[in-house]
Amino acid sequence: MTVRPLAIKPRLDSPTIALDVMGGDAGLADVMAAAEVASERYPRLVFRLHGPEDRIRAELPHCPRLAATATVVHTDEVVLGTDKPSQALRRSRTSSMGMAIQSVKDGLAHAAVSAGNTGALMAMALFALRTMPGIDRPALAALLPTLKNDSVVLDLGANTECDAENLVQFAVMGAAFARTVLGLERPRVALLNIGVEELKGTDELKEAAALLRGANLPMIFEGFVEGDKIGQGNVDVIVTDGFSGNIALKTAEGTGRLVVGLLTAAFKSSWLTQLGYLLSRGALRALRAHLDPNAHNGAVFLGLNGIVVKSHGSANVRGIANAIGVAHDLIADNVGERILHDLANFRAHRPDTSAVEVAK
Repeated sequence: MTVRPLAIKPRLDSPTIALDVMGGDAGLADVMAAAEVASERYPRLVFRLHGPEDRIRAELPHCPRLAATATVVHTDEVVLGTDKPSQALRRSRTSSMGMAIQSVKDGLAHAAVSAGNTGALMAMALFALRTMPGIDRPALAALLPTLKNDSVVLDLGANTECDAENLVQFAVMGAAFARTVLGLERPRVALLNIGVEELKGTDELKEAAALLRGANLPMIFEGFVEGDKIGQGNVDVIVTDGFSGNIALKTAEGTGRLVVGLLTAAFKSSWLTQLGYLLSRGALRALRAHLDPNAHNGAVFLGLNGIVVKSHGSANVRGIANAIGVAHDLIADNVGERILHDLANFRAHRPDTSAVEVAK
């Protein structure tokens, strides 16, 4: 089967990121400080900074590496967190978020990064970049900490309802993403379900599982995984619809905060527990760092003709720098071409639909 190339393929000498400096809660100075940190980590990285030129240039003296290579693209318009996607789309060519995505479409950048409104970012990215050949819907993917290594989870809210074909495409994209960000040759992939038995779950889940079991893909399909097993780290990619995925993500984030809060309260309850805290302070700091969302920041809209990375709105400098790092890794590993290749391979060896029995 012929693999069609990506519709958008920038011809740039260095990895280039279009950065929305006005997105999120951190403020322009912190976003630019994060870009400076990323410039130190990745010396070949080049930025297009989208936002108010006077404020950007006032901050550049504090970011010497960034100043040496960055291009400033002026706009005073910002997509607010309260804006509806339809409102944001009307300013897709004039807002800092929309112009960053447009840079990718125009071949002026390999990736766009924003900490702004998720719904607006999704709508603008889909409108401007469209989906890859063979992809029906994009999916939002991110890393989740586990007892072992990080796991990729998708979809995290882009699609509340999915059919079997969507889930299979998500599995292909998630596996390609895991090979890039986790460095795995054959990631273990599972579908999120209410049980591990083949009889359980919706018809869409059963059909997707049957297709993935017979697929010739660079992954190991592990069947189903239950919600309480996500944190064990026994699978590398967890595939689900956006409704369940978003609930799973928010539950995991809330549980992490709950654990840290309960431990903090417990260690403050008496002088004896405070002494225990002093003795175990190193381990507790390591736990807090492992659960810190900033350490895993950078969700990706997979399946588009271009790379768009969503930073958490409340991310700090380190978190935003990590989101930029995710974009850098996806550029370096050419994840879009990986996805196209794997999709073509799946379709060339797709199990015969008539032979796929969905257990009732």
